[in-house]
Amino acid sequence: MWKTVALLCASNLFMTVAWYGHLKFKNRALWLVILASWGIAFFEYCLQVPANRIGSNYFSVTQLKVMQEVITLTVFAGFSALYFKESFKWNHLVGFACLVAAVFFVFKKW
Repeated sequence: MWKTVALLCASNLFMTVAWYGHLKFKNRALWLVILASWGIAFFEYCLQVPANRIGSNYFSVTQLKVMQEVITLTVFAGFSALYFKESFKWNHLVGFACLVAAVFFVFKKW
């Protein structure tokens, strides 16, 4: 179960870099950053696919997706703060709290 979370965290780090890392290289040709992003995203898929396959033994597909979204935004928040020096604001915290509520409702046995 924890292997799924670890793989999802690692895969999200690669995908966040693939999707947003190139924004610091706006002077590079678009085709070049697209190829670089695809190359980085390959490693994301190498982690994401096993994470979902392993996770499907413990979680529903809906639970996996909601977990993925929370991990994605958590990784992105850290990445944007460290890489882009963006500050974390109160409205970000409120949005994350809504996602935590989503996790509660999806994982709660009703």
